[in-house]
Amino acid sequence: MLWPVARRFGWWDWDPWAELRQVQREMNRLLEGMERRSRADLPALNVWRGQDGSLVTAEVPGIDPRDLDISVRGNTLVLRGKREPDELEDGDAYHRRERQYGQFVRSLQLPHQVDAEKVEATYRKGILRLKLPMAEADKPKRITVNAG
Repeated sequence: MLWPVARRFGWWDWDPWAELRQVQREMNRLLEGMERRSRADLPALNVWRGQDGSLVTAEVPGIDPRDLDISVRGNTLVLRGKREPDELEDGDAYHRRERQYGQFVRSLQLPHQVDAEKVEATYRKGILRLKLPMAEADKPKRITVNAG
């Protein structure tokens, strides 16, 4: 009984998911470039927290470690530097250019105060590694209970 009605309104070829697929295509198109990092996200950082402090690694390939400015104040780490652009020979042109260059500043709030006198920084294979020990004031203190 419904066939004449369905045929009359074209329901037999109606796809309930077509509109949802169209919305998904549009969202994918709009968000296509969003995975690219902004300059504020560079260099990429990893942060680990342990019992005695934090460990931060930063990707800084092609940067002379002497050109990095690292400072710690309280629980804030600031990493500054500059990546120089690659120099091309006369007549050469880029085919593809993805590596960003220029100055960068990364500021990171840590979950504890840092003992700035004991910070250790090492650089190997383009990775900066910072050991940021917890300040004594932030370390948990064991309290003994006196039985009276």
